[in-house]
Amino acid sequence: STMFLVGLSGGIASGKSSVVAVLRELGCAVIDADVIARQVVQPHSKAHQQILQHFGTEILLENGEINREALGNIIFSQPEKRRLLNSITHPEILKEMLKQVLKYFVLGYRYVILDIPLLFETRGLTRFMKYTVLVYCDPPTQLARLMKRSGLGAAEAEARIRSQLPLDEKCKWATHIINNSGDWESTRRQVLQLHTRLEDSLHFLWARLAVGTAVAGLGGLLFLLIRHIVS
Repeated sequence: STMFLVGLSGGIASGKSSVVAVLRELGCAVIDADVIARQVVQPHSKAHQQILQHFGTEILLENGEINREALGNIIFSQPEKRRLLNSITHPEILKEMLKQVLKYFVLGYRYVILDIPLLFETRGLTRFMKYTVLVYCDPPTQLARLMKRSGLGAAEAEARIRSQLPLDEKCKWATHIINNSGDWESTRRQVLQLHTRLEDSLHFLWARLAVGTAVAGLGGLLFLLIRHIVS
């Protein structure tokens, strides 16, 4: 049994969530970094306490959870605050992701998809991926979809898009591109084709290691990842 890692990313309103839904339907192992990001900041967690120390209790909801919208408004306009938040949450997110990778590794999955919104922005994580996949759509379509989905005006929607690395730039770093600019059936066909290529790929990691060796190896990987993120 062998396995390799596939990094999946996109941009705001590019349609990544819809692509992930198809991959899950196909039985793929998907690790969602956004879901993990919400889990690691739950009340009483290490990250939750550190965030309160730096951002104050004003960002809390009545139930003690962090108000993601309020926190998002702070870091959107203050890059230094965004870097601070990332330094708190990224190590915790990476630890949980690696736990899940190990689980699928032991279960013998052929490949695992890591759904990471900022995969191409951080770039450091791409070195651990055999393939990287970008869900792309052209800029006018991206803007129109964001305005329709969120109810934002054109100026505010454009500002949100500009806060991310442009999709055209991300294309340069992706080994596979799913163009979601057209109709959904076209996008779905591309996802099915990608799945077939990944299933047939001969580029995989060497034979599955003993569990103890895997734990030791992933521990070293975790150290490298955390050192890269916080440096």
